[in-house]
Amino acid sequence: MHQSLALLLFVAFGKGPADSTQTIARHGYTLEFCNRQPDFDTATRRRMIDAFFTVYPAEARVFNRHTARKVVFLIDPGYDGVAATSGDSTYFNPRWLKSHPEDIDVVTHEVMHIVQAYRYPVPGWLVEGIADYARYVYGVNNHAGGWKLPDYKPGEHYTNAYRVTARFLAWLEKNGHRGIVVSLDKAARAGTYSPTLWTDLTGKTVDELWQDYSQHPDLELTYR
Repeated sequence: MHQSLALLLFVAFGKGPADSTQTIARHGYTLEFCNRQPDFDTATRRRMIDAFFTVYPAEARVFNRHTARKVVFLIDPGYDGVAATSGDSTYFNPRWLKSHPEDIDVVTHEVMHIVQAYRYPVPGWLVEGIADYARYVYGVNNHAGGWKLPDYKPGEHYTNAYRVTARFLAWLEKNGHRGIVVSLDKAARAGTYSPTLWTDLTGKTVDELWQDYSQHPDLELTYR
């Protein structure tokens, strides 16, 4: 979930007596892991760190080589959602991670928002669709986490966001429009995205592409 800084002002960065901060540097990137949950599982911490250094450099290579070199993870018991990203910082709910220990690829989705670094208006469905597309492509534990792209269902629309949009993007990539996600992401970051971009890239409007998809939505999917 991508959240603006204004929506996350309730999260204070002041350190408390229970805080534990670890700074790790690998592959030219640095992760500052700040834990405010005293009993947070050390194995989950390790897996999140390993996932970050696996997926973030891969996402950066493909989408944005100028992405932030330092990222902050904050395990915050005061946060009630699953996870949210603001700027170069991602906030995680330790209760969610405790009850869903295999959902390690929440990291993959959230750090893609850091890579996206959109500073111009972009439809929210596309922002989240690209992030879930990245989770599908680069995820390290989706299968064990029970996460997958859903089968197409009549009545869905590309604006449903998240996995619905991500599956549409994956279908486009595998049906004659390879590289479209990178092109959409690049335009969104540059401030040049508009609905006409779909036509510029494919010769069809996004609605026409969705119509093609809805008529033949079969898609062979593989997960790690």
